Amino acid sequence: MTDIKVVITVEVHPTEDVDKVKRAVDNFFPHASIDTKSGGTACRLVAMTEGRNGLAPLRTHLRQERIVHAARRVFRRGLQPHSFTFYLNKQVAYVNHTSFCEPYGESPLGSIKVEVDCYDPRDVINWLTEESSRTRLPL
Repeated sequence: MTDIKVVITVEVHPTEDVDKVKRAVDNFFPHASIDTKSGGTACRLVAMTEGRNGLAPLRTHLRQERIVHAARRVFRRGLQPHSFTFYLNKQVAYVNHTSFCEPYGESPLGSIKVEVDCYDPRDVINWLTEESSRTRLPL
C-alpha cells in the first residue's frame, strides 16, 4: 500500500472565527490533527492526516456531489512526480460542500490548500475519482 501524507494549510484572517475554519477543514479531513500557528495579525492552521483513511471523507464527498470527473481534472492539474496539490473554497467547505478554487482571487476569505504527498500520485487520484455506479455518466 502506498504511503500517503496529506498536509492541509489555511490562513485564518483576523475577521474569521478560528473554530469555523477548523470546522471547514474537519468536514473533509476529520482524522487530521490540527495545529494553530500564530504570527502577526493572522494565524494559520496546519492539519495533517495519513493514508487512504485520511482521504476517504473527501472521496465520499466527491461521490455524493457527483463531481468525480471535475475533481480528476483539478487533481491532475496539480500533479507533480510524487505529489498533487489542490485548493478548496473555505466558505463552501464550512457548509460541508465541495468547491475547488484557485489559490488566490476566487475565494474572498482565501482557500484551503491540500497537498497530497505519495509515491504514486496517479494511483491515489484514480482511487479518489474512480467511478461507482452512482457517479457514472449516463450513456
